[in-house]
Amino acid sequence: MPKSGTGLARLVTAIVVAGWLVAVCLPPVLLARVRSSWLEQLDRPQEQTDWDEFRRDMRQQSGREGPVQRKVPKSAEPPARVWLRDYFRLAVVAWVLFVGVLGGFFCFLVAGMLRGPTDLNGSHPTARSLAQNQPRRQSYDDKQHERDAKNTQ
Repeated sequence: MPKSGTGLARLVTAIVVAGWLVAVCLPPVLLARVRSSWLEQLDRPQEQTDWDEFRRDMRQQSGREGPVQRKVPKSAEPPARVWLRDYFRLAVVAWVLFVGVLGGFFCFLVAGMLRGPTDLNGSHPTARSLAQNQPRRQSYDDKQHERDAKNTQ
């Protein structure tokens, strides 16, 4: 990439990395902040009553013939309560792990695309260096064509 675009490439890379960090950190922080209020709401007797009624309906529908076979949920508690109480840490770790790895890989790809092509030494090739390598490439191609011709016979 030309010198004038280097600053832009760094800016775009910084923005992508900042977005990745926000995507990794913000949802677990927000979930941790609302978790206690959601658990309080799910601990109300009305929520348990609604869940018990739902399970009773599923039990009645499970033996019927029809296109959909209903299964009775095994948990005596609403799934949201169980998830928020027992599996909250696992969910946060899974989020950070998956979004961290996938987002980090995406940032790596974006940074590589913005950086542009490099040669084996890690420096950016110039038009002059590419022109200097042209005779070597042509010689290699000629030798390869000769080998191919011998192999076909």
